[in-house]
Amino acid sequence: MDDLQLLREMRSDIGSAPPATLARGRVRVMANIGHDETVVVRAGDGPESNVTHIRFRRRILLASAAAALIVGGIVVADVVRPTPGATAEAAEILNNAALATIRTSDPLVGPGQYLKVDTKAVYASTVGRDDGTAVSWLETTGGQMYIPADITGEWVWNREPRIPTTFFGEESRAEADKQSAPQDGPVLEAPQLVGILRGKAGGFYGGSPEQILGTPLAEAFETFPREPEKLLQLIYDRTKGKGPSAESEALTTIASALRTGVIPADLRAAMYKAAALIPGIVVADKQATLDGQQGVALGVYFADGKFRDDIIVDPETGQLIGERTVYLVAESGIPANTAAAWTSVRTSVVDSAP
Repeated sequence: MDDLQLLREMRSDIGSAPPATLARGRVRVMANIGHDETVVVRAGDGPESNVTHIRFRRRILLASAAAALIVGGIVVADVVRPTPGATAEAAEILNNAALATIRTSDPLVGPGQYLKVDTKAVYASTVGRDDGTAVSWLETTGGQMYIPADITGEWVWNREPRIPTTFFGEESRAEADKQSAPQDGPVLEAPQLVGILRGKAGGFYGGSPEQILGTPLAEAFETFPREPEKLLQLIYDRTKGKGPSAESEALTTIASALRTGVIPADLRAAMYKAAALIPGIVVADKQATLDGQQGVALGVYFADGKFRDDIIVDPETGQLIGERTVYLVAESGIPANTAAAWTSVRTSVVDSAP
């Protein structure tokens, strides 16, 4: 389930509201560390502003009811594909990462043990105002996913709170403080947003088991093609019409799959080789640092040139370090050259889960 679908389903549960109430409502989207967002809707008489927590995992920009799908001038739209093929340098790095993946042993998770996937993430939150201006800040969250040796067993997820951490001036800080304060009016409670959650095969909040491109993990491991061309075509087919471009969506889909930490080496290698075939892939930074880890950033530019989606890879091991979206120009109160959304990943094997 993607973010927009989740928001629509929650709206259908709570029924219709008058336009004035919708204008006052605040849509609070909590980062999910690689899973679907969870939404809290407040219907009160607080200050009239539209709060948007921008989530880039599926490249769909979430906005409040009044803001629709346009936030600070960012519009989800179809674009023309660039000339086929990544740059030679980017393709070489990705193909070398595929080779390193095959040479590097997967973590061995024994009976009773867990693969611990420790994630840290930053997301932008934006307040749009009636005069057309916007104020933004960044919020940090994190979590630990404990995946059993048998991936069809019970997964354990420790969700950490989402906290404002980076501000762009005093107005940005003041707005973040205001939005973090308790709101007036009734609150429609959402599922548990912080703490320990449990779900069979990664199916949290009563949802489906963890999937890749709509296919449960175990089935995906068995059936997804290892030929890069066929795998990339599968990704294009199943993500058609999503995201700002087919290329960006393909890259972030690969990153989201690798971020789970459980993709077997042969399929990881195929994903890197498939990424090397995505048109427009470039080497964005040969010494990119994300949450203290350094690797090579490979990215795709949006058609308007304002944003770039990157994956960051350790070229020595082929491990995914994380992903990010970089604002290349100032937008919605966020300065140029700011990584306004990023996720880092670390994996280890542990003997127990909370």
